[in-house]
Amino acid sequence: MKVFIPPIKCQGIKSKLTPWILETMQWERDGRWIEPFMGSGVVGFNVRPARAIFSDTNPHLINFYNALNSKKITPQIIREYLEHEGSILSVKGQEYYYEVRERFNASGTSLDFLFLNRCCFNGVIRFNRKGGFNVPFGHKPLRFSKAYVTKIVNQSAYVSRLFSQSDYQFLCQDFEKTLSSVDDGDFIYCDPPYVGRHTDYYNGWNDTEEGRLYRALSTTPTPFILSTWHGNEHRDNVYIDAFWSRFSIHTKAHHYHVGAREINRKPMLEALVCNYTLAKKAEQTSGAQQVAFDLLALA
Repeated sequence: MKVFIPPIKCQGIKSKLTPWILETMQWERDGRWIEPFMGSGVVGFNVRPARAIFSDTNPHLINFYNALNSKKITPQIIREYLEHEGSILSVKGQEYYYEVRERFNASGTSLDFLFLNRCCFNGVIRFNRKGGFNVPFGHKPLRFSKAYVTKIVNQSAYVSRLFSQSDYQFLCQDFEKTLSSVDDGDFIYCDPPYVGRHTDYYNGWNDTEEGRLYRALSTTPTPFILSTWHGNEHRDNVYIDAFWSRFSIHTKAHHYHVGAREINRKPMLEALVCNYTLAKKAEQTSGAQQVAFDLLALA
């Protein structure tokens, strides 16, 4: 299938894994698509549900898509903005990138967020403890060529058309609040930061957060898919056994392209955790599950 790539990119984007995720999905589409960790939104935007809740704790992601949804920002506005800012970047180079970054950290405008996202190093979204965007320049002063601007505009036009035909909410809130609102017929897709790997999520992510998510998903009757990592050549994800082994787990090898050098872009075994077959499994407390309960008790 052809996968639509959204205008905002981020590390760990699931564009190449989207067909696999959609094949795993079992949903009658009579409720809402619930995505508590929106990130790029690539999976949900390719599902194209009629109704959806996209949430994230990163306000800049939510503000950008709310602006598109309300038509405060349009594809034409994006074209004019990127053409203007790109022309300045082509002359002033990284000096102007850092000027825009400083401006964004002071005002938080959605157009500046898009600009930084598309010309920073490897499209990484990262913030310091004070909430300031701190990704360095991507060393491409001529980044915003006519063709590249058109590509971003077309991506923005796609989601704008999708929004006009659908009922979507974009909410800046904690995942537990989003999951507490699920109803019959809904479907949950979770793509949290990968515990033990992604340490620069907007509000951080650690074993306590993973435990909170496990507890929330373990008690929901709503069908869900959780994206996580299973292992790589160096180590395994210990939380697969500690938390997620009671569910149905599907794996697939995958390469991410975040490292500066290709040699550093190692394959990873991705995992999709689903609760579709949970009722068919014996309710037994394994040693790994006991570790999970002990961790939850400490959370």
